[in-house]
Amino acid sequence: MTGRWAIRATALALAAMVLSVSGVTRANNGEPGCTVAKLDGLYVFAATGFTIPTPDAALPKAIVEWIHFNGDGTLDVPGATLSLNGVIVQIPAGGTGSYTVADLTPPDGGCAGTLSFTNGPKFDLFIPAKGARTIWLIQTDANNVFQGTATKVSH
Repeated sequence: MTGRWAIRATALALAAMVLSVSGVTRANNGEPGCTVAKLDGLYVFAATGFTIPTPDAALPKAIVEWIHFNGDGTLDVPGATLSLNGVIVQIPAGGTGSYTVADLTPPDGGCAGTLSFTNGPKFDLFIPAKGARTIWLIQTDANNVFQGTATKVSH
């Protein structure tokens, strides 16, 4: 009887471990945590706001940009269209940059990060806890009021 009890206790303990691990996987939907791997794929970034070249001038600006996050902290820009005070600029492919991703406090509140385009603007990021289909960005360079969202369109 003691041998059967030990086998049953071991089987129950193993079942509990398997169920707890599978519950963690389901809760996270198989997505990476707050690491650079969370952003992996092509996103369309759309933002509006102002650039303020002098204290008495605020020039409107808007952008639609394609950003490919490589899942390793680097990114590429396949192209963009920018409107600055009504002047349209087509930005060709070839831009690059880097990004970071880290836990928010509390950790289940999502992720925060930064994005820096090579020789270009810098942004703070917010990534929701449930997936990274849409992320929010705000430019952190001085004399700018510029924010928008990036939506994942493919892997």
